[in-house]
Amino acid sequence: MTPPPRIRPQQLDFADKVRGLNWALVLLVPILGLVGYLVLYSAAGGAHAPWAWRHAVRLAFGTVAMLAIAFTDIRLIYRASYAIYAVCIFMLMAVDIAGTFSKGAQRWLDLGVVRLQPSEVVKVALVMALARYFHGLRLEEVRRPSALLAPLGMIGLPAVLVLGQPDLGTAVMLVAVGATVMFLAGVRLWKFLLAGAAVAAALPVIWANLHDYQRERVLTFLDPERDPLGAGYHILQSYIALGAGGIWGRGFLQGSQAQLDFLPEKQTDFAFALLGEETGFVGALVVLALYATVVAVAFAVALRAGHHFGRLLAAGLGVNFALYVVINVAMVAGLIPVVGVPLPFISYGGTAMFANLLGLGLILCVDVHRRLPLPRHPGDPLA
Repeated sequence: MTPPPRIRPQQLDFADKVRGLNWALVLLVPILGLVGYLVLYSAAGGAHAPWAWRHAVRLAFGTVAMLAIAFTDIRLIYRASYAIYAVCIFMLMAVDIAGTFSKGAQRWLDLGVVRLQPSEVVKVALVMALARYFHGLRLEEVRRPSALLAPLGMIGLPAVLVLGQPDLGTAVMLVAVGATVMFLAGVRLWKFLLAGAAVAAALPVIWANLHDYQRERVLTFLDPERDPLGAGYHILQSYIALGAGGIWGRGFLQGSQAQLDFLPEKQTDFAFALLGEETGFVGALVVLALYATVVAVAFAVALRAGHHFGRLLAAGLGVNFALYVVINVAMVAGLIPVVGVPLPFISYGGTAMFANLLGLGLILCVDVHRRLPLPRHPGDPLA
């Protein structure tokens, strides 16, 4: 008996891909990048160096890379997902062996031309690997406990490696975004509640194994004024900057906290505090609305994707992007301890920008190829 003929996969030419591009999402990138340029220009006291011009160059090259990813056949991305995840795990392991130190942490690989922080890129790779894994499972298979061993390992391995750097904020993000993809894939809510109860029961052990500086951050979060000139200095100056901005802000280059160098890490972790001081509540709200639009577009892409891989990939990366924003803003506002998560396209940092542009490129790719079929199971004739 002759096997059934293989179905010829649908092909998209370049014109089809351009027409299918989500231009709203594409335009949001340079808009947020421009905001970041102005913030970094102000952080340097009204100078393009050392941060603003590098930010612009990285954004330009990164946007080109984002568009290249958007036009890449999603079937290639689907097939490469596990390999990309494995490469990122290898880089995380390499950090422990040959990583460079900065500010007391070993998180970077010096590649000569660039210095890479693998923990930023692994967030995107984790979503890709989980999306591929759950794409190949039926709902009844997802709900079997044995089917969760592989994804739990995928999440746990990079989280443990990142914790050893140490980088608690990134480890929390990895667990949060991994759990989100699992929930969207159909894992029942009671399993997450059970896991949450286990974590709560283990809090004393977790607290005992935190580094001294991590415990100090938690204690400072609970009472910033316990050490106003030491551990509490950062967050107290952030409070002052945000409060001084009022409704309309003090004006561009007019923020005293930033311009007089009272606000620490104003180009990275506390860039939002500088923004709030100079543009006020209104300016901060506009920027948050831009971020909310990016996340909304990501979920819209997920909803109209024609395959499970695309739905999980776009939604997972949308949540990953949202976590950057929520954690950074909550940290600056004193709602959570300081964990060192940058603000997308505004904080200075090359690897974080690359990781976010990579994620947005994949979301665009899902939208461009939303009608392109993907194999769901090994027996699928498209496989």
